[in-house]
Amino acid sequence: MSSVGNLKEIGSLFFRLGLVAFGGPAAHIAIVHKEVVVKRKWMDESHFLDLMGATALIPGPNSTEMVLHCGHHRGGLRGLVLAGVSFILPACILSGLLAYLYTEAVKIPNFSDYMIGVKPVVLILIFQALKKLAPKAIKNYSLAFVTLITFALCFIGVNEFISLLVGGSIGLILGLYKGDTRVKSFPLLSIFYIFTKIGAILFGSGYVLITYLQKELVENRGWLTNSEIADAIAIGQFTPGPVLSTSTFIGYLLGNSTGALVATVGIFLPSFVFVYFLNPYIPKLRDSLKFSLLLDGVNAASMGLMAFALYPLGRISFLHPGALIIFLVTLILTWKVPKLSTVYLVSISILLGSILTFFNIGQQWP
Repeated sequence: MSSVGNLKEIGSLFFRLGLVAFGGPAAHIAIVHKEVVVKRKWMDESHFLDLMGATALIPGPNSTEMVLHCGHHRGGLRGLVLAGVSFILPACILSGLLAYLYTEAVKIPNFSDYMIGVKPVVLILIFQALKKLAPKAIKNYSLAFVTLITFALCFIGVNEFISLLVGGSIGLILGLYKGDTRVKSFPLLSIFYIFTKIGAILFGSGYVLITYLQKELVENRGWLTNSEIADAIAIGQFTPGPVLSTSTFIGYLLGNSTGALVATVGIFLPSFVFVYFLNPYIPKLRDSLKFSLLLDGVNAASMGLMAFALYPLGRISFLHPGALIIFLVTLILTWKVPKLSTVYLVSISILLGSILTFFNIGQQWP
């Protein structure tokens, strides 16, 4: 097939996946594997696994970086750019639209009361992500210690990047020691800087993004509230594609459509750069013992960051007794129907919150 034909195939495939890829990074990578390795045979299993390992060595959204690697493998630099834009664009457009509707909806009297069911569901989503990722990241007692140290550092107010760096370094040192072989208006330049910085240092699952957003936008600058961050993360679950498309939503809250564009470009740009420069060195990196030990430490530390995100969200999630009711209902649903789509889960929580608010149930604690 000609290079033009390759590019058309790349664009078509990843745009379609960007429209239907719900379920988070692990699900996205499974879908990409099925399409690229099993169905189209662009590469073999071993090379796909090498690419997966490489994405974990660099910051940024893992599933998006896998898409970028596959695009580069099939179509070079043009394939990398086309695959990334095709995969990211649908989610970002939908997130921007939802952000516009959200800013209009807050004008509705008592709108926040109708949204009481959203924040508890965010807690469940983080719990689910931790349940899936923690067993892979925390493979021994040393890495469990790294997770706890990172959580503790965040709890006492240490910068999240410093916490992650310390956790990763401790993991490396312990591994070597043991001989282990395993719509407001804010400056656009500031918005771009914040989201580019996050995109350049974000290790682990996209859900770790919550911790960075809370630190940068709530604690450091006071531009948003914890409640607004929770709403953005939850409503962002309506969209397929990368979890980091939530940045489009938050960018809109900070600077309307221009802010949404700036935040989106900022958070995804580092991934394009990292993948482009890393791709030729993947065969060498996979054989590096020290890199693998450092990676284990960073992955375990990211679990600590994700767990810490539960703390500030939990404090604002149960301000109304109705929120506790919705939390219990959705928790039972996820237990009984573990494969229930995130879209359905968030939709059910909003519906329950609206019903309880309409009938004035559970609005105040006794």
